[in-house]
Amino acid sequence: GAVGSLAGQLAKMRGARVIGIVGSDAKAQWLTSELGFDGAVSYKDGEVALVAALRAAAPNGVDKYFDNTGGVSTEAVLQVLNNGARIALCGVISGYNSGEMGLSNYQMLLHRRVKVEGFICMDYLAKSVSCACELGFLESTAKSRASSPRS
Repeated sequence: GAVGSLAGQLAKMRGARVIGIVGSDAKAQWLTSELGFDGAVSYKDGEVALVAALRAAAPNGVDKYFDNTGGVSTEAVLQVLNNGARIALCGVISGYNSGEMGLSNYQMLLHRRVKVEGFICMDYLAKSVSCACELGFLESTAKSRASSPRS
């Protein structure tokens, strides 16, 4: 979505390898062709397929995960995190309507010694001017798009 695609662009600007988790081929194409993501994998085929796709896209594992969805995406990512990985937890949209927000493999956070931090934009109001400048840079370089394909 809009938040994840922006987070991925900011990570790319800082030199990260970025893999998007998407729900359609059109969104995958948009992320890789238009926004410069290194890859995109689909959550639509379920957790087992997503884990395999993540392992193929990130053969050395995952060090950082921006989580805005929860659900099957997070369950899969927890299986490919490296020791000492970090998660920025921004949302759990997959559970807002269903109410299902628990993780069945929660223990992976312990086993991999993962650091999880909640990310609420109101905590960063003091940085809004520098953030606006960085977002303006994205817009000026035509990497940011006003609309994207669904899912």
